[in-house]
Amino acid sequence: MKFAHMGDCHLGGWRFPELQELNFQSFSKAIDIAIKEEVDMILITGDLFDSAYPSIDILKRTFAEFRKIKEARIPCFIIAGSHDYSVSGKTFLEVLEHAGFCKNTFISSEREDNIYLEPVTFKEYALYGYPGMKSGLEVPKLKKVFLQDAPGFFKIFMLHTTLTEAIGSLPIDSISIDELPKADYYALGHLHVDFAKPNIAYSGPIYPNNFEELEELKHGQFYLVEYNPNTRSINKTKIPLKIKDIIILKIELDNSLTSTEKIMSELDKNDIEDKIVLLRLSGSFKSGKVSDIRFHEIENFSKDKKVYCLIKNTSKLKIEESSISLEIKDMHEVEDNIIKEHFNSNTKFGDKISSLLRALSIEKQEDEKNQTFEDRLMSELKSILNF
Repeated sequence: MKFAHMGDCHLGGWRFPELQELNFQSFSKAIDIAIKEEVDMILITGDLFDSAYPSIDILKRTFAEFRKIKEARIPCFIIAGSHDYSVSGKTFLEVLEHAGFCKNTFISSEREDNIYLEPVTFKEYALYGYPGMKSGLEVPKLKKVFLQDAPGFFKIFMLHTTLTEAIGSLPIDSISIDELPKADYYALGHLHVDFAKPNIAYSGPIYPNNFEELEELKHGQFYLVEYNPNTRSINKTKIPLKIKDIIILKIELDNSLTSTEKIMSELDKNDIEDKIVLLRLSGSFKSGKVSDIRFHEIENFSKDKKVYCLIKNTSKLKIEESSISLEIKDMHEVEDNIIKEHFNSNTKFGDKISSLLRALSIEKQEDEKNQTFEDRLMSELKSILNF
């Protein structure tokens, strides 16, 4: 018994066209490998799309991939994830199912405040599914879930949620594996982590979904899972989906005016042709600003060197703040100091800045209607501006 466990495809998620293309190529490669391995079935544990309403182009290409699966006579089973979930259920996952390309395993009924999941049976498998929801709303519901019995079947529970065992002490809503109903294998999606136990696994993303994930994971992955009914053993094989090499350049900057040349010099030292380059910029500018860095020149330089895609991250690049008087006692004094430093009486409305800030800080009173509050605020502003 062998099946493919994949999830977190996030098709259509990247804003960079080059990475959106790589994301899709990675998904296509995973499907091709599953077909070549002649798996019994393919499981997709949520977030097939990055949005409940993907673009027409992404939909057309996705349908073509699912057609390959169908022509190979391999059934595909899915659940919704937190990105492609819709309370109404009206998403394109439903369209895929109605087209006969896949089967949603979330079939439920409620009795006495409990949720009972019915199995979808195929060969020796009994498949149960529960979707991921926005903001972890599925977690309290999962604590009330029971699986309808399916004697003699290998029970697989497909989930898109956060396991407590996978996140450690992070303060987010999660559920422990001990709080879930018993199954032979837990096919998980949602966390883009490499977490696996003998009968539990997060598939990992089909392709990294942001700068930090590219930096850490480098590429996507999925699992091939084999079950031997004679020995009752489960063997998981992680399948890496390597397509493009990644170069990570961590560059420390201290002068905004010389940063452009320094970055291009570092790029010139590396073979970046047909590679993804991640620029992790850090440091502190005593003067100048991040916009002084001529990123358009850096991008043109990279294109001349035939880079596949250049992505920058400036989150660790800081500008040293000018010191404000140490005698500041409260926020009003902070505002007054900023106004004195950056505005003067010759600036239009410069003499009214302090009054305008005071007016904009008024609070809505308890039980005060929105319209009444807005009228009161506008009246105060008009009075200051002599309107």
